[in-house]
Amino acid sequence: MAAPLVCTRFSDNYELKEELGKGAFSVVRKCIQKHTGLEFAAKIINTKKLSARDFQKLEREARICRKLQHPNIVRLHDSIQEELFHYLVFDLVTGGELFEDIVAREFYSEADASHCIQQILESVNHCHTNGVVHRDLKPENLLLASKVKGAAVKLADFGLAIEVQGEQQAWFGFAGTPGYLSPEVLKKEPYGKPVDIWACGVILYILLVGYPPFWDEDQHRLYAQIKAGAYDYPSPEWDTVTPDAKNLINQMLTVNPAKRVTASDALKHPWICYREKVASAVHRQETVDCLKKFNARRKLKGAILTTMLATRNFSSRSIVTNKKGDGSQVKESTESNTTLEDDDVREDKKGTVDRSSTVIAKDAEGNVGTPPPSPALSSSSVGSVLGCFKSSSSTSFGSKTNNKLSIVVTGNPQNVLAQARKQEIVKITEQLIESINNADFEGYTKICDPHMTAFEPEALGNLLEGMEFHKFYFDHESVLTVLGKNRGINTTVLNPTVHLLGDDAACIAYIILVQYIDKQGVPRSHQYEETRVWHRRDNKWQNVHSHRSASVASTSSVFSPSAINK
Repeated sequence: MAAPLVCTRFSDNYELKEELGKGAFSVVRKCIQKHTGLEFAAKIINTKKLSARDFQKLEREARICRKLQHPNIVRLHDSIQEELFHYLVFDLVTGGELFEDIVAREFYSEADASHCIQQILESVNHCHTNGVVHRDLKPENLLLASKVKGAAVKLADFGLAIEVQGEQQAWFGFAGTPGYLSPEVLKKEPYGKPVDIWACGVILYILLVGYPPFWDEDQHRLYAQIKAGAYDYPSPEWDTVTPDAKNLINQMLTVNPAKRVTASDALKHPWICYREKVASAVHRQETVDCLKKFNARRKLKGAILTTMLATRNFSSRSIVTNKKGDGSQVKESTESNTTLEDDDVREDKKGTVDRSSTVIAKDAEGNVGTPPPSPALSSSSVGSVLGCFKSSSSTSFGSKTNNKLSIVVTGNPQNVLAQARKQEIVKITEQLIESINNADFEGYTKICDPHMTAFEPEALGNLLEGMEFHKFYFDHESVLTVLGKNRGINTTVLNPTVHLLGDDAACIAYIILVQYIDKQGVPRSHQYEETRVWHRRDNKWQNVHSHRSASVASTSSVFSPSAINK
């Protein structure tokens, strides 16, 4: 299109329409360009809330987006700075996420996966040719231009993108999303363009089977897998994938970045440029089924991540849900992945540390602590965050006594209303745990949403929906009662922490310690971490999601007799 008219105010050229999305510092609204009638998406950033560092990031993103003009990249058409707001005018992308579109298709084959990754590689190659490294390639940033069949894949969100000179390798800070991070970033080594190719390899793996090559509930073990390049092609799902597809993945997921395939060379791979002859055209229903579960996990993990961060006493301002502080995404949704960034520590002229971009601090081993000026990352899966949840909260709480949870929320709440809401969540959680302890399924169902979702170790990483899974354990209450009376069971709730997600939503995280007498009369115990997401409808709180980690000592359910039948 023609170059935009020079103007001093956004309203001179554009007419604002309905809201499309909203973030912490910005809102995205549909807009009409007055002199052409064309529709765009305007990201309106409230600059009054931005720090000096945020302004630098905003300028960097706009500068990068201006020089990237490719059919597979969401294009920036205009950038207008006013006194209180900065307007970024992008393509209006209406097709939604690529991964969501795939599961809605009637037919999906290996050849379709080849076409998808080709478009992604075309966008990455264009970035690299122009000296840009995206640094945050993941499903949430892969959109479709429209809902028309065969619409182009568009790469979005250049909020973490950096500019490099040629094949420059340097330490640009620890940023990205854990499941898609490259080994060199995790090792804190100099990096450059190859980090995007590694992420493409992870994405291609998921496109073919519906689950990622690297996954573990414990983030430390996840990082160890990535650094070692420890992935495989398990049967039976990989048995039907052609050797050429695996060969391309191997070239992308090469640990040594110097030996990793480039975007331009990947585009020349036979599996891509000769897909009609090489790639299988058989429908992959198993992949679609797995991808549905994968998408569901991505949608739910935002609230879980927020809760886990809250247990580490981070302020709510440090949590960036579906946006960076510089307002970097065109696509804004509560379903979006959460990307967090931490640049290298910067000193201002007075010698103080600028921590405006510090969100989560991690030490060299990836452990979370208080926020000193050290690298921060986002979570790409619920498991990677929940797996590193420890009972190290410094907030003081009570514990369960006589099958009732006694919790005293301490600290300095911002207002009485927030404190009252937290007490509400504590009380309803107390009722839910009591219904479990008493094997009261009727009471349990009154507190839970009928369509509640859950992650349980027994479900082998799958997302559960509905009450049937839970009902099974309540149906065996007679077994539990006998074991409880004859051998003794004691349940203690440790370190519960409430985090409010708005007026009608909240999360609570806690640790449950189960003590029991085994068959030999020896006292034993195990513990697990649990998070529950609550939503209030018609002034009634209901549990809409729960996540329970694998037990430290065993993976037995607190409901299950196997937990105490050893």
